[in-house]
Amino acid sequence: MEGVTTLVGQGLYMAVAAVVGLALARILRTDNTLGCLIAGVLAGMLLPVLDYDTGLRAENLHQLVFFVILPVLIFEAAWQIEPRLLKRWLGPICLFSTLGVVVCALIIALLSYFGISHPTGFPWIAALLTGAILAATDPVSVVSRLRQGDTGEDLLTLVEGESLFNDAAAVVLFTLVLGVASHSVMEGGAETGEPLIGAGNVALYFAVTFFGGVATGLLCGLVTAIVVLFLRSAGAGLMTLVLAAFGSFYLAEHVVHVSGIMSVMTCAIVARACLREQSETYLAHAEPTWDWLGLLFTALIFVIMGLTITFEMFRHQWLAMLIAIVAAVGARAMAIFLMAPLAHFVGPPIPKAWRLIMGWGGLRGVIAVALVLSLPTELPYWWTVQSMVFGVVLFSLLVQGISSSWLIRKLNL
Repeated sequence: MEGVTTLVGQGLYMAVAAVVGLALARILRTDNTLGCLIAGVLAGMLLPVLDYDTGLRAENLHQLVFFVILPVLIFEAAWQIEPRLLKRWLGPICLFSTLGVVVCALIIALLSYFGISHPTGFPWIAALLTGAILAATDPVSVVSRLRQGDTGEDLLTLVEGESLFNDAAAVVLFTLVLGVASHSVMEGGAETGEPLIGAGNVALYFAVTFFGGVATGLLCGLVTAIVVLFLRSAGAGLMTLVLAAFGSFYLAEHVVHVSGIMSVMTCAIVARACLREQSETYLAHAEPTWDWLGLLFTALIFVIMGLTITFEMFRHQWLAMLIAIVAAVGARAMAIFLMAPLAHFVGPPIPKAWRLIMGWGGLRGVIAVALVLSLPTELPYWWTVQSMVFGVVLFSLLVQGISSSWLIRKLNL
């Protein structure tokens, strides 16, 4: 009983910090994510004064992130996208979120590896992990400013849809690379087993995991829609959707052994499409419900980042952070401008002004933070990778997020 009480107290401490962060964001007139990050840093400073333990440990963050936080964030983002417009832009979105993600991750890995130039302290697998994490984008600040400027739905759908599919593909890639990295560490510790090697094996694993997750999510989405229509109740409908977010992830990861993130994303899109006529009846409160759930979990992620970040990171890893910032911004721009000319083969052409906002507006945010927080500490380079990702996220919040307003006005979007 005491353990449950302690757990509740720890959760409340972080939730209060999240609310303080939202208040700070309002006072400072900045993004909620930055306000929650500041609140997390302040909450971390208070811990020694209060002699309090949050219960956060590197070894339990992976389960918290993957089985509690990510399903809600991905489902919420997928639920917000209009299926009709998504269908129009599905070709370019899939191009950016598959080939584009791989290109972006590889460029980041190459620049990071040769920039740090420390093969023993920062091997290839560490560079690939960094690339996979930083391939995930979160243009929430840009989307907010585009909405304020009454931008057309096509650009909003392209930016939001590309980010959503991009995140899902990046999580699959991260899981693949993390599996290889963990196996390499185990092998060094005299564990048995054959590592996954060879481009063919990697491509096959990625394809099975990716499309297996899509198939699982399709089935879950159809079942979710049927259950909601059968229950014919607003409260029961919302409960079914929340259950679908966690259930589709668990089914994919633990039963079918495919991508849980792809399953959650597909489940949300299919359920939304099948239930579009119920948006004014049984699901009238679905959008605000997912809004506050997404806000809560996003706030908690940045509070945890604030609790985790240390001044030693900036003192010891400042050069690695700068290399990661250059690599992340450069790789994103290169991936967008390499893939954009191919978009007209699979969908509508993408104007040059849109390419600029997608390139500079590809911020790193909640998904990148969530992934790097889930790194196991058994990896000898985990702290370096975490420092690099934190540096890029801070640059996104403080530079890209703020300057995106000027860019949108300049491009007359």
